[in-house]
Order: sequence, then C-alpha cells, then structure tokens
Amino acid sequence: MKKVCRWLDNSLEETLMVVSLILMTIIMGIQVFSRYVLGASPSWSEELTRYLFVWAGFLSVSYCTKRCISIKIEQFVAMFPKRGKAVFKLVNHTFELIFFFYLIPFAVKYLISAVESGQVSPACHIPMYYVQAAPLVSFVLVAIRIMQRWYAELQIIRNRGEE
Repeated sequence: MKKVCRWLDNSLEETLMVVSLILMTIIMGIQVFSRYVLGASPSWSEELTRYLFVWAGFLSVSYCTKRCISIKIEQFVAMFPKRGKAVFKLVNHTFELIFFFYLIPFAVKYLISAVESGQVSPACHIPMYYVQAAPLVSFVLVAIRIMQRWYAELQIIRNRGEE
C-alpha cells in the first residue's frame, strides 16, 4: 500500500499526462490516415482529442505546482537566506491555497450542473460531466500539492528540512 501511495504521490500527474499525449497522438494519427488514405475521417477523433487535451491541461497545473514550476521572480527571494526564502514561499503557498480553496466550490457547482443537465458529447456520446470534472480534480490535486509544499517550507523554517 505504501508503494502505491508513493507512486501516486510521485508519478500520478506525469503518468496521466503521458498517457493522454500518447492517446492524442494515436487518435490524431488515425484521423490523418483516415482522411488522406481512406477519404473520410471519423467524427469522434477531434472531439476525443480535445477532451484529452483539456484533461492534460488541467493536470499540468497540478504537475507544475508539485514541481514548483511557475512564472515567478526569483531574484528578490534569492537574496535571502534559506529560512527567509522559506518564509516567502510559505506566504506564497498560503495565498495559493486560499485561492484554490476558493475555486473548489465553483468547480463543484460546475460539475453538479453538468451532471444535472445530462448533456452528452455530440460525436462520442460521452457524458459531459466526465470532461467537466477536470477543473475539480485539478483544483483538489493542486490544493494537495500546495499543502505538501507548504509543509516542506514549514520544516525548513523550523530548521528540520533540506532545501
């Protein structure tokens, strides 16, 4: 069980994004082959690729949060010692966490409205709530990743963690 949890913690987003990229490549390859060789492309291919792309985009937010990859200004923070950097990061993570906790209820309402509408996609007949669940899953994953980073920075401030 610990190995599964460790794998989920280390590789969940990357694995899902790689799988979606592979699927998008295969599906678009089928579409190109069908269009240019067979003379007719399947109606479902672009739709399914678009939905995979949406999910990959939302998962990438969690991945970037986990890896601390974002647009930021490091020069100012770099002037401070290790604990000072950790304080700035802790404050930053606190604001990020507040922001994503603010967004989660809106994502829940969005998903509930999608479930209640019963809408399905035109070509694949996939329930749209599968696609519209991406923001909620992403925001929850991001909140978890921010809490992990927040805890790591707190350990540095307490002088127990490594940089």
